[in-house]
Amino acid sequence: MTDPGRTRPRGWSGGRPPRPPARPPAVLRLGNPGRRINISLIAMTFVLSIFAGRLIQLQGLDSKVYTAEAAKQRVQAEKLTARRGSITDVNGHELALTLEAREIFVDPSEVDAKKRDQVATVLAKELSQPKEGIAAKLADTSSHYEQVAAAVDPPVAQRIMDHEFKGVGAKHRYRRDYPGGNLAGTLLGFVGDDGTGLTGLESTYDKLLAGRDGQQFVETGAMGQRIPMTRNTLEAPVEGRDVRLTIDRDVQWAAQKAITDQVTATGARTGSAIVMDVQTGQVVAMANAPELDLKNWSKTPAKDWVNRSVADVFEPGSTNKVITAAAALESGAVRPDTLFTVPDQVRCADRVLRDSHPHAVERLTFSGIVATSSNVGTILAAHKIGDQKVGDQRLYEMLQRFGFGAKPGAGLLGEEAGLLPDWKSWSGSQRCTIAYGQGVSVTALQTASVYQTIANGGVRVAPQVVAGTTAENGAFTPSKPGKQTRVVGERTAKEISSMLEAAVSEEGTGHLAAIDGYRVAGKTGTAMRYDAKCQGYCGYSATFVGFAPADKPRLVVLAVVQDPQKGYYGGEIAAPVFKQVMTFALKSKKIPPTGTQPSPVRIRAGE
Repeated sequence: MTDPGRTRPRGWSGGRPPRPPARPPAVLRLGNPGRRINISLIAMTFVLSIFAGRLIQLQGLDSKVYTAEAAKQRVQAEKLTARRGSITDVNGHELALTLEAREIFVDPSEVDAKKRDQVATVLAKELSQPKEGIAAKLADTSSHYEQVAAAVDPPVAQRIMDHEFKGVGAKHRYRRDYPGGNLAGTLLGFVGDDGTGLTGLESTYDKLLAGRDGQQFVETGAMGQRIPMTRNTLEAPVEGRDVRLTIDRDVQWAAQKAITDQVTATGARTGSAIVMDVQTGQVVAMANAPELDLKNWSKTPAKDWVNRSVADVFEPGSTNKVITAAAALESGAVRPDTLFTVPDQVRCADRVLRDSHPHAVERLTFSGIVATSSNVGTILAAHKIGDQKVGDQRLYEMLQRFGFGAKPGAGLLGEEAGLLPDWKSWSGSQRCTIAYGQGVSVTALQTASVYQTIANGGVRVAPQVVAGTTAENGAFTPSKPGKQTRVVGERTAKEISSMLEAAVSEEGTGHLAAIDGYRVAGKTGTAMRYDAKCQGYCGYSATFVGFAPADKPRLVVLAVVQDPQKGYYGGEIAAPVFKQVMTFALKSKKIPPTGTQPSPVRIRAGE
């Protein structure tokens, strides 16, 4: 049944309905060529602009950065070590100098494995080193550089290089040499493997001696080979300047031998000997025992690197009595002939203080007190019972004027100021013991400076060790003269000199210091020695210091022996060293005897 409401297409007669008409075929349209070209040009322009921007950045904005980076890879800097200046004695003899040397190194990665044993054998023989240590370095093939020897003589290096071992090389170096070995060892000091001064004058004057290193810039290829005909920039090194000392090599040798022999003979711990010029304060010799061997300093304990003449402090003992004498004479309280009744002991506060040996009560002049080194007499002169003669403050101020409690001013490494307690803090007994040299501490150089002051008519000249230096043009530039300070009057100095001359007479404690044909003035010193190890006084410091000729002083000589085991009095232990050193120095400096006779000095009442 059909749906009367549907209409049929015209011409339809029943059966299968006709197919809908086919869709017309799509028409292929070609793109717009102009648009395509524009898009392509825009894309190309964008890409090219990126390349152009990068090019501008590389060649323009960042060109210096990349040039520098390239230079780092291509240009290598080679250090040109400056030659270190020499240290000479006052006559120009070299005490420390710089010699040509070579560093020997290996590149283990380049050494033929089959020849390692041969290379190790040759290097060990030429360098006097254990073969095992060298073989261990050669076995580390991951390394490209191993130092075998820091500084060897050029002939030794040449013999090694003559073998033409692949991977074995040599570099130009300098090495420091000390012709005298241990001569003035602790005074001179030494340099480390890098050429830097570590101790002594080598350290104090390191900047001046070292000069300034230079550099050489060369272009190298990827394998490290130098590219010929390329840039080569040179900054030449500036050689170090020379330092001339006031030390006389020959006198230094004599002083060093004398103090070393005595330290050995007495079984002492250490010793020092100093020779000074009276008028200039210049140090002619500064010797210590034991002394540092500069050729083998690395094998010496660090505690023995110090210059004991300026670093070790000790109580001066009776050598200090000249300062008490100066204070007493300057105050006008006593004169050289003032008489004292001197027992062998005296009570001071809570202590009984004694002379070095028992004796009956004596009537001594003040000159006799100094000449015989009486502790009790010195105390009486400084603090006479019931009638104060000098007083604590005046004695303290005199000690200061002579340089106690302050560094001597020689500018040496390790200089100590010693110990001078403020007079207000002195205990009852200390105010007596300080008068004869116990309760204060000094160095050997400070003590020598005291006697230089007396010998120089009461004028102290700051000690000097450096005579001058060379300028950049090689000309010698002398050091400024040592500072001069009037400490005591000339009359006081002469009166003390007479007392010291009497101390070297047969009646004095220093008769073993007498020198035939010369007038000698000097003083013994024997003090108990404070030792931190035993936390108290253990042993003694034996000292003698004096000058000659006594009436026209030219040289001061000090000898101090620390903790001698065979005897301990300064007149027995140190005075012979003084005599030996002074005798040599007078002859070496061609100082003749004055030919005069000393004025008589009254020691005791009734003389």
